[in-house]
Amino acid sequence: MEEPQRGIRAAYSDSTITVYQAYRPEIGQPAAREGRFPAAWKRDRMTWIKPSFLWMMYRSGWGKKPGQETVLAVEITREGFEWALRNACLSSYVHGLHSDRSTWKRQLKRAPTRVQWDPERDLRLQPLPYRALQLGLSGEAVRRYADEWTVSINDVTPLARKVHELVGSGDLDSASSLLPHERPYPAGDELMARLSS
Repeated sequence: MEEPQRGIRAAYSDSTITVYQAYRPEIGQPAAREGRFPAAWKRDRMTWIKPSFLWMMYRSGWGKKPGQETVLAVEITREGFEWALRNACLSSYVHGLHSDRSTWKRQLKRAPTRVQWDPERDLRLQPLPYRALQLGLSGEAVRRYADEWTVSINDVTPLARKVHELVGSGDLDSASSLLPHERPYPAGDELMARLSS
């Protein structure tokens, strides 16, 4: 089946969805150990969550880029994730979807979340012809994410390293078998139409 140009693919259960972030060890390790973000984690800045494991690997260089050495799988409530989607604005202006550029700018400034679509990645981190979701959280959304939505936080850096090692040795089948099981997320046609243009 052909992938939609813009669709949310994620590992999820009936009540939760897994998103990924990468931090320096001083933030990531306490977060994974305690199951919540430490005091040093900045609540007053935008934080980006990504449902795609391989897009996170691309962004963090398999957890090797400076400041992104600890890769976290953050399990959050689907209720919270969907609140974030409903309250999001696209991070770029789309003619026909937004009435005009100034209206979009006002919406973007007010929105607690923003949606960005970037090329999904394969195991070699090469771009695929369809897009992966990035969700930027700010203000109220950051507080809800940290205090209400987060169910668990796990350090998946060892998984990132193992998959990278297998890719490097050319064993793509074994690498693929270790990936989180991501499937289309049922966000609903109306919501996706507003966020997919």
